[in-house]
Order: sequence, then C-alpha cells, then structure tokens
Amino acid sequence: MAETTTIQVTRQARDHLAQVAKERGMTLGQLVEQLASEQRTAEQIAERVAADRQVVRDVIGLDISDEEFDKAPDVLGNIYRIAAEKARMARGAAA
Repeated sequence: MAETTTIQVTRQARDHLAQVAKERGMTLGQLVEQLASEQRTAEQIAERVAADRQVVRDVIGLDISDEEFDKAPDVLGNIYRIAAEKARMARGAAA
C-alpha cells in the first residue's frame, strides 16, 4: 500500500472537492489522486512535444528542426480561433 500524507487546503476547497468526489462515487483521496495524475510536469510536457515532433518528422520524412517547429504557425490554435469566431457570428445571426 502506498504511503499517504496530508495536504492542507482551505475548508472551502476541501468541502468542494469532497462534494465532487461524492458525486463521482469516489473518496476524496481518490479524487485528488486522479486530479494529480492528469497534471503534467514541464519535463513530461517537453518529452511529449519531442515525441510528437519526432512522429511528424517520421511521417513527413523530413528532418525539421525544433527551431522550424517553433516558427511554424499554430494550426490547432488557428482552428480554435476560427471556430470560436464562427460560433460568435452564428449566435449573432440567431439573435
């Protein structure tokens, strides 16, 4: 069994997390474990970026440098921006 420890938070935060845990059918400790496992460290993020870039290099078949990746447009960010813009326009047209 894993060693446990105590984390100090405000009563409000504890009560809120306890309610969320209850609604999900889990203990507060299980909820905190789940939340912690979903958070990535800077090192883990860097490893993922490096691995993803290597996949792109392998698929495209070109040796693209990290500097070239950094200068490339944010395609996914642009897609999100365009989608948000279209959603705002659609809401405006429906009003």
